[in-house]
Amino acid sequence: MTPAHPAEPSYGIPVSPLLTCQPDKQRLYGADTYYQESHGQLAALTDDITGFAHRHATLLLKPDAVVTRALDAAVDWLTGRGFRIVGAEITRLTRTMIRSLWYFQWNLATPYRRRLAALFLEDADALVLLVRPLHDLDVPASVELTRLKGPTDPGARRPGQLRHLLGRYSYLLNLAHTPDEPADVLRELAVHFDDTTRDRLFRSALADEDRTAHARELTGLLYAASKPRDLEFDPAVARLRDAVSRHGGADPAAGPRTLLETAWERGTDLDPWDTVIVGSTVLPMRQPGRAPVLDSADADTWRRHLETVRATPS
Repeated sequence: MTPAHPAEPSYGIPVSPLLTCQPDKQRLYGADTYYQESHGQLAALTDDITGFAHRHATLLLKPDAVVTRALDAAVDWLTGRGFRIVGAEITRLTRTMIRSLWYFQWNLATPYRRRLAALFLEDADALVLLVRPLHDLDVPASVELTRLKGPTDPGARRPGQLRHLLGRYSYLLNLAHTPDEPADVLRELAVHFDDTTRDRLFRSALADEDRTAHARELTGLLYAASKPRDLEFDPAVARLRDAVSRHGGADPAAGPRTLLETAWERGTDLDPWDTVIVGSTVLPMRQPGRAPVLDSADADTWRRHLETVRATPS
């Protein structure tokens, strides 16, 4: 008699196809600690986890947005695009958190990108805004906000997009981040915050509270704790040349990339922001020929996906 095959082991919890377009993400997030934490906590507060994740998005305003004093403009942009801020909290982007947030995409990152990200993302705190559209959308709120935010490539950003408004500095210095899909909203809230803070955010959002005033209060705290910075390339190169000349770490007449790499090799003490401004412009940020482990899906893809899912018998 042939022995029965053992049941396939379960590594996590089910992830609804209404939360992601990607079967791979369903499988990986079901076993992901961060996703499980948010999902379990939200399940204790509402029976409609899918609806919550569809109706809400988050906007991370990174340290480059803080030092360029772009937070108020971002809040104004959100309200002008029909989003209500229903939660706001300060976060600190540590080395571990950075890797957790972009865990499934950083296989694309070059060593330069990882090194530069550590210099600026940990330099100041950041602001997370939990938002909800005032009107019904035909795609999840996270998908729409990601579309409106604009792309990573500064040359591809267009007027009206948040990243165009806040500043087109470089691939790395893009000031704002949004989770791509509803499943990402849940996962990233657990990356940023502990149970107590998440509970506060979830309850505020479920009550549809207007937390815009609180967001502006936190903006003031972030500004008070950081120095304003100019992130323009040419002035940063000039400051870098001056630092190299004073420390004798490299030929100050060299091109920006040679200047930076030689200064690193010789251990020259450089301003972290000037290093990031110059490095993110002249050094490769993406490994050629690689695809992300998990990619994003645009609004049209989501519309087709929702039609398919809703037409499939459960």
